[in-house]
Amino acid sequence: MYRFYNANAVGNFVNDCVVRAISTAEGKTWDETYKELSTIAQAQGILLDDVNFVEGYLDKRYRRKPHCAKVVGELIEEYKKGVYLVTMDSHITVIIDGVLYDTFDCRDRRIWCVWQVPRQK
Repeated sequence: MYRFYNANAVGNFVNDCVVRAISTAEGKTWDETYKELSTIAQAQGILLDDVNFVEGYLDKRYRRKPHCAKVVGELIEEYKKGVYLVTMDSHITVIIDGVLYDTFDCRDRRIWCVWQVPRQK
C-alpha cells in the first residue's frame, strides 16, 4: 500500500528524500535528521544525498536485508511488519508495516538495497 507523506519541515517538494525517509524511519523530525546528516556529511566532505554517504551511513546503523532484485511493491508484500529503508536509482524511501510513506508512489521501482530499522521507543 502507498500513503502520501511529506516529512519536509515546511512542506516543500524538493530533493530531500534522504532526510524524509530516514527521519520517518527513525521517528525524528526532518530538522533533527537534516542537522545530524549534514554534520556527518560535512565532516566526511561529501553531500548528504550522495549514494556512498547514504549507504555508508545506513550500513553503520542497520542490518541489510537480502532483496533478490525485487521491486518495492514486492518487498512490501514480503515484509508486512517492520520498518525498512529502501534505496533505488536516485531515491530512498521508507516502508512501515507494509505501507510505503513517500511523496510519490515508487512501488514499481527496482530496489538497490534494503535496511531493517529497529522500532523506535
